[in-house]
Amino acid sequence: MTTTDLAGAEAEHRAGRTPGWAVLLVASIGQFLVVLDISVVNVALPHMRAGLGLGATGLQWVVNAYSLTFAGFLLLGGRAADLYGRKRVFMAGLGLVTLASLAGGFAQDGAMLIGARAAQGLGAAILAPVTLSLVTATFPAGPARTRAIAMWTAVGTAGGATGGLAGGLLTDYLGWRWVLLINVPVGAVVAVIAARRLRDDRATARRVRLDVPGAVLVTAGVGLLAFGIGQTEDHGWASLIPLAAGLVLLVLFVGVEARTPHPLVRLGLLRLRSVAVGNLATLVVMTGGFALWYFLSLYMQNVLHYSAVRTGLSFLPHTIGIIIGSRLAPTLMARVDARLLAGAGGLMAAAGFAWQGVVLDAGGTFLGSILGPGATMALGFGLLMTPLVETATSGVDASEAGTVAGVVNTSRTIGGAIGLSVLGAAAAAAGPDLVDGYATAFRTAAAVTAAGTAIVAFLPRPRRDARAEAAG
Repeated sequence: MTTTDLAGAEAEHRAGRTPGWAVLLVASIGQFLVVLDISVVNVALPHMRAGLGLGATGLQWVVNAYSLTFAGFLLLGGRAADLYGRKRVFMAGLGLVTLASLAGGFAQDGAMLIGARAAQGLGAAILAPVTLSLVTATFPAGPARTRAIAMWTAVGTAGGATGGLAGGLLTDYLGWRWVLLINVPVGAVVAVIAARRLRDDRATARRVRLDVPGAVLVTAGVGLLAFGIGQTEDHGWASLIPLAAGLVLLVLFVGVEARTPHPLVRLGLLRLRSVAVGNLATLVVMTGGFALWYFLSLYMQNVLHYSAVRTGLSFLPHTIGIIIGSRLAPTLMARVDARLLAGAGGLMAAAGFAWQGVVLDAGGTFLGSILGPGATMALGFGLLMTPLVETATSGVDASEAGTVAGVVNTSRTIGGAIGLSVLGAAAAAAGPDLVDGYATAFRTAAAVTAAGTAIVAFLPRPRRDARAEAAG
């Protein structure tokens, strides 16, 4: 944020409104925790298995319990923020994540750990949409919102990128339980800041009730869809059962939303070109983007035999690349069409994936096989995601900011789940050689990312007055 932005934030504070810096701080840290909790447990899984006697299925559910509840409740969390107030819902989501982390850290058996991870996912689903809606509802459309979204994107991405490193360090030096317990002091500090600085805005809760039938249908539908996608590689045709059931429930959800007076998601939102195209592009791009962290981590650990800590350290240039791209995006958006910037970033990311698919080698080195293509992928994604997120949330009234934020986060989550299945299947089809499989996954990711980038061309043209305001 610039000095001008901070001065404006302080003026808001003197006028009795929430200071912008406080909103951005709590929203960014909240998103950091959400993304961190997705990746931080991965390197600790072998230690969890040894400590609690988990089998292969139980270990898989340590990951799935979080991802399924997270995917299933995102739209519900976003709508709850609009109805019951962003501060109240933020505190509820943060509190649930913190308490579930405490329970997981002291888990005495596998069932308790899996239950805690499911509760963590529910808390994250409540928290994630409200972090974005806090930003979009606080900062007016224009340069200030663009910079705020860039910061939110960069900090959230850093959570995923540093998850492996943080998990490795905590597991090696403090034990696997601290992978979960670390959320407790961080959550407590953020809760104090949020309680003191966020403004209470829950007036609409007295007039509108939550759409319970729609909430049940979309939660079950998205949850089954995510579960089915996650089972595709291991269970083949059997995964079609939960996939089909999830799609049926989502069709029923659309029917309910068309008839209820107070829908969970107003279908008119999906007729907005910015929302529809922006979320479709996000879903496809994130399908390819999954390769950046997942398959590169497997390559470093399974082929180059890096330790968990060294793998995490090797991802630092990727993290820096995304942060640089996210910080450059607002400046560039003031000078060029957001569609052009998103397209350029997407093509750069696709080129990085293709490059990575070529240079992977069993005797590879960090400088020769990882740094160059990885930095290209990361910088491209940093330039792509800020204009894409801003476009996907534009043209929406503040009263529906949480709903749209939930849709955006759902698109990102489902895209990642599809990526795991599609890219994993591509890697498996390449044969038993690990390097060939990982290289195929990256080449597939390049094609998918390029396809998602092509969708960006259908985004609406920015208004001239908005461009003029940004240039000023």
